[in-house]
Amino acid sequence: AAATQTGAFRDEIVPLAIDGGLQETDEGIRADASLEGIGSVKLLQEGGVISAANASQICDGAAGVLIVSEKALKELGLTPRARIINLTVTAGDPVIMLEEPLPATDRALARAGLGIDDIDLFEVNEAFAPVPLAWLKHTGADPEKLNVNGGAIALGHPLGASGARLMTTLVHALHKRGKRYG
Repeated sequence: AAATQTGAFRDEIVPLAIDGGLQETDEGIRADASLEGIGSVKLLQEGGVISAANASQICDGAAGVLIVSEKALKELGLTPRARIINLTVTAGDPVIMLEEPLPATDRALARAGLGIDDIDLFEVNEAFAPVPLAWLKHTGADPEKLNVNGGAIALGHPLGASGARLMTTLVHALHKRGKRYG
């Protein structure tokens, strides 16, 4: 909620006319959430740790990114906002898919020749709170660099748009902070 209130997403959101008004912020942000309120929500499984309060809400959303080659940049006269220096695709057990960001991070960093401390900011999709917590434990990354404007628990999880939304938020956060790698 704080990132929205300070305008952190202003350059990322295209205002949309709805019901005679102009929607300029995400509707699903839980501005009134508190630790006490989150802790009071019933767990999904006895002895578990996940509840509706620490899981992202499925929401509507759209996002887009334009990915082009160096040749296309020159031909179209475009100025890039970011450069992808490495990406990786991994697949794991669909039952425990929430752990897949761990080996994916290791692999992407190794292929890029970078270490976790070389990265300025991180966006990790937090469908459920344990995902970024496990990722932090596995990587040893600085938690102050993770989801600096909030993650999917705060912002929502627009299923088909989450990847593009994460990249858009990361690129904007890097630019605003004068950082390089994400």
